[in-house]
This record gives sequence, C-alpha cells and structure tokens, in this order.
Amino acid sequence: MRYKNDLIAALLKEIVLQKDYLEEEIIETIYFGGGTPSLCSKEEIQNIITRITGFFTVSPGAEITLEANPDDITDEKLADWKQVGITRLSIGIQSFFEDDLRWMNRAHNARQAFDNLQLAAAYFDNITIDLIYGTPQLTNEKWKKNVDTAISLNIPHLSCYALTVEPKTPLDKLIRQERSANVNPDQQSEQFLLLMQWLEEAGYEHYEISNFAKPGWRSRHNSSYWQGKKYLGLGPSAHSFNERSRQWNIANNSIYIERISNNELPSEKEILTPVQQLNEYIMTSLRTIEGLHLNRIEGKHLATLLAAAKKYTDNGLLKHENDTLSLTKEGRLLADGIAADLFC
Repeated sequence: MRYKNDLIAALLKEIVLQKDYLEEEIIETIYFGGGTPSLCSKEEIQNIITRITGFFTVSPGAEITLEANPDDITDEKLADWKQVGITRLSIGIQSFFEDDLRWMNRAHNARQAFDNLQLAAAYFDNITIDLIYGTPQLTNEKWKKNVDTAISLNIPHLSCYALTVEPKTPLDKLIRQERSANVNPDQQSEQFLLLMQWLEEAGYEHYEISNFAKPGWRSRHNSSYWQGKKYLGLGPSAHSFNERSRQWNIANNSIYIERISNNELPSEKEILTPVQQLNEYIMTSLRTIEGLHLNRIEGKHLATLLAAAKKYTDNGLLKHENDTLSLTKEGRLLADGIAADLFC
C-alpha cells in the first residue's frame, strides 16, 4: 500500500511538472489506463482528476474513461466511479469462455465476465470491451459466440485484437517448448474478416482497424491519437505527443518515483522532423475509416506517395476516392505493412 501511495503522489506531482507540454491545449478526454486503475480508491481517482483540472483547461463535457477488470467490478465501485466523474468504462473481457480465460491466464472467469458486464451497464451507458481472437483454441464458432454475446448485451463499443506472442513471455516459452500451439496467421485473418462482417451486419461502424462502435459511440480518446491531436501521458511508461515532439517516461516505478521527487521529468524526448511528422500522419490516418487526405501532403512527397500507393489501388487493397486514400476490408489485414510502404 505504501508503494502505491508513493506512486500516486509522484503522479500528482508529475501533472504539475508537465503542465506546459500541451501548450494550453483544451483537454477533451482523460483516460485512466495501464496497470489496474480500478484498484484505486474513490479518493485517489478524485485527487487525480482535481489536480488535472487545476493545471489544465478541461472541457466541461470531457470523456473520462477508466479501465477495469471484470473481477474488480462491484456495485460500490461502480457508484464511486460515477460519483467522481468517470463517464466511460473500458472492461477487459477478452472472452466469455472459461477455457480461453484460463489459457490467457486471466484473473476473472466466464461468469464474472458476463455478470459484471451486465452490472456495469446498470450504471454506465458508455462501455467498451476488449475481445481477443486468433488464439490456437478459438474456433470460428466460439469466436462468433463471443461477438454475439457482446451484441446481445448491447455493448456500444468493441475493441478487438489478434493475439500476439511477445518474445520472452511465458506464452512464447510454452510455444517454443511445444507445450502450446502457436498462433495461425491464416486463422487470425479469417476471424478478422468474419468479425468485420458480423459487426457490420449488427450496425457497428468499423471506424479504426481494431475498433467498432455503434453510431455516436466512438471513443473520443482513442480517436484523438488517430487524428494526430496532442496528448499527454502521465506515470511510468506513459507516452506523450505535441505534434512537434514525442516523449516517453521511464518504465521502472522506483526510478520514476525518485526522479519526480527530485523535480526531474522522468522522460526522454525526440524532436520530430517534418518527414517524421508526415509519416506519423500516414500511419495513423490509414487506420481510420476516413483514411488519408491527400490535400495534407505537399509537392514531391505527394508524388512519391501516390506512386507507392498505385500497386495497392491496383490490387484492391487501397481505395483512391475524393482525394482520399483508404484501406479496403482486405487491405485492413495488412494495414501496418501498407502504411510503412507509403512512408516518405
């Protein structure tokens, strides 16, 4: 508990140290994420919000999201979160199947995923959940059941991610020891295509590669990243961007706390060149339904980009319409690779 208190105290102090990074930008969204913010007390969350509003101009209708694990959700906590000003919940469901959750080493079980999601919906209209596809044991039938369950619960926003195996993780070790099946890229592609079909039929808008929303329920916070807006990340490992520079905080909690206590920013910074800023726009805009607006790209860079894009428009992975480049459904399977190929 003492360590948690030190971390929150450092976070409150970092808010003051970072007050000039966004250059008086009006704050439209606040996001409590990373780790387990749902374990914070009502008073701790309130103190953080109060400190932010004291040093930044926060829009009266700001979207304030809190990430929560299903096993952390209770009636009392939901009422507390509502009282302190949380307007949106992001709940890490991952799956509604017990064997999937055990395989992913999740703390909650399938019953908690279903019941506590229903409980949260009694307090909050604005809810997003995470679902994972492409795990070795996830059949297309089970994947459809997961998606259908979310639809039947009237969840307005879904973030769906293909399972990735990071090096040196327990899962990576199990796969290398042949104690677990490896992921199948073809299976992941098929389940992503099915996901797009099912959610389109259910009336969801596929507004970003991994994100689907009912009309009017897009994530304002995540949308700001893809629109290239400024943002400030606070706490260990947090990243920030103010159009001209990018910075990232040290990951180690102890060093983070020590640096803050010495009135030092615990971050490294990179000044972005004009070409880096352009490539940043290419990467983020292509992920969205609106696509890349060619009128934002000048001179020789435009000619280079159009030349690189031609093979993708020819093979049906990109659409070139109304001075905009956007990915087709098949192109979304290869979004990162296509964007990198268009970099100047």
